[in-house]
Amino acid sequence: MSENYKFRSILATPIEGYIAEKRAVGYKFEKGARMLQRFDAFAYNTSFSEMALTKQLVTTWSTRSPNETISTQCGRISLLRGLAEYMNRIGYPAYVYPRAMVTIDRYAYTPYIFTRDEIKRMFEACDRYPPNSCTPNRHLILPLLLRMLYGCGLRISEALNLSIQDVDINKGTLYIRNAKFGKERVLPMADSLTQRCRDYRNVADIEKHGNPFFFPSSFGGHYSDSRIYQLFREVLHQAGISHLGRGKGPRIHDMRYPN
Repeated sequence: MSENYKFRSILATPIEGYIAEKRAVGYKFEKGARMLQRFDAFAYNTSFSEMALTKQLVTTWSTRSPNETISTQCGRISLLRGLAEYMNRIGYPAYVYPRAMVTIDRYAYTPYIFTRDEIKRMFEACDRYPPNSCTPNRHLILPLLLRMLYGCGLRISEALNLSIQDVDINKGTLYIRNAKFGKERVLPMADSLTQRCRDYRNVADIEKHGNPFFFPSSFGGHYSDSRIYQLFREVLHQAGISHLGRGKGPRIHDMRYPN
């Protein structure tokens, strides 16, 4: 159990056991563990005292919060359903939220397909992005990162988790670790993108601070998804591409769908 997660409610033991089980079969389960920490705090703050997952506790926790999307609510419900099934297996009474009560169409979103002209304007806006003394490599990272997403079809998390060793500037390949479903793969880069990676390494000198990530943050580790999305929205604005609002795109994920 990671020391980053502290569980205080009476359900701490089964929660920790469930997380351990998920990780034992290969899941990183970081997002799930964070959500279960929230649930544990909820149970603790409501002075819940039964070694059971009662229907009342489950339904109260599962109630949709103001401004919460249905997708987020379904995620919370699904996580608690998994905990309940685990508790039942090891002998604790637990109410399993019925699957049919909340459903969501996960394929309802239509990706935004950028035109070639829009892609050109976005890259030009990236190339004009000004340096910043607090984050001195940001103006170098952003143009390369977006080109990598577009040219290689990466998920943003896959790109941000690339280490320096994962980007082979001699062979022109990317080694993707811990991809979706725990898979690994090697992707080829176009010659022009490989050359950009070489130039970036030379100019940004990313090895000098001992940070292993190819796109290092000045504050340690790598850039966060949320920060890159903020920069992406700025680029859209500078490129004259309308952003339709939360959940409506264009999303940075839509860079994976070339025209």
